Amino acid sequence: MSHNKSDPRDKLRGRSNVKDSKELLEFYKKLEDKSTTAFWRRANDIEPWEPITRYKPTVWRYEELRDLVLQSAELVKPEEAGRRVIVLMNNSDAGREHTSCVGWLFSGLQVMKPGEITPAHKHTASAQRFIMEGGGAYTVVDGHQVTLNKNDYVLTPNGCWHDHGVFEDGQISIWQDGLDIPLMNSLETNFYSVYPEETQKTKYNTDDSPMSYGAPGLIPVEREPWDKPYSPLLVYRWEDTKKALYNLSKAGDGSPFDGYILRYSNPVTGGWAMNTMGAHMQMLNPGQHTKAHRHTGNVMYNCAGGEGYSIIGGQKYHWQEHDIFCVPSWVWHEHVNTSKSDEAFLYSFNDFPVMESLCVYFEEPLDENKGHQKLTS
Repeated sequence: MSHNKSDPRDKLRGRSNVKDSKELLEFYKKLEDKSTTAFWRRANDIEPWEPITRYKPTVWRYEELRDLVLQSAELVKPEEAGRRVIVLMNNSDAGREHTSCVGWLFSGLQVMKPGEITPAHKHTASAQRFIMEGGGAYTVVDGHQVTLNKNDYVLTPNGCWHDHGVFEDGQISIWQDGLDIPLMNSLETNFYSVYPEETQKTKYNTDDSPMSYGAPGLIPVEREPWDKPYSPLLVYRWEDTKKALYNLSKAGDGSPFDGYILRYSNPVTGGWAMNTMGAHMQMLNPGQHTKAHRHTGNVMYNCAGGEGYSIIGGQKYHWQEHDIFCVPSWVWHEHVNTSKSDEAFLYSFNDFPVMESLCVYFEEPLDENKGHQKLTS
């Protein structure tokens, strides 16, 4: 049997269309004995007509996971675990094999109690956090301490020393981690180091990063020029993001595929906040149903407010506040806000910067059925 899947287009010139014979099968066995193979046996799988994802759309229900996350806080200490995280794995063989949510993206839910700390460390993988609940938490990144509040978006760029904690008078805090660990492991470039002390000593005033770079369109003159490959703004405040979305909604119609959507960007360059992962926050008006499109690159979503559903690959996936779901690469998707009176907000992170830097980011709209998918289940 040939390894290639049957496709009528494979009969076109330039595609593998070799029929097996007794002589060929014997020849293939000789090749395999020498740790080789015939390219034409696998060519059509290696070079498909279009991207074929190994991952499935998956939803992680917050109301089902929250109690388990809190239970982990009673069973395991953060200093014992290194990081106390409940890992989200894609409902596919690829997800379980690579411990990934989708594609190059890893994610999990981290929990910390008042007075706890996570020992300082650094790694090749880049990380980002989306704060889901709590108050009084903080992170220290290369000596910069920033406080964390609900729906804040937080950076931990690769190679930076970082530790986390919750002040004694704070609240138990839960956030979603997002890392590019599968990408770093695939490239075989992942390093991990432990800081010589349990935590870092802060080198700057608390929240110096958002106080210096948090004003839209304004960059401080008296600070040292920023030449690092990631954003100097380490935390993007929810109140600023939400206000920006409301202002954007007054300026035009937004995207037909994503409603009103903003990119978390580097205030110095205007580009992505980090080199390997990007992030967005989007707002859907009451009752809005976006059109369907697909793109290369994988996306993880977290409902920051409201409720609705997304149609992904012809199937409907409902979501409400802090439910998490993913859209694999090159899969059709569209979003619906089911409320008739309130906006819905979706935070998301992605691997678009990698796709763009390699010049392999592609996007296309769905023209059929006035831009909407047919439900298959």
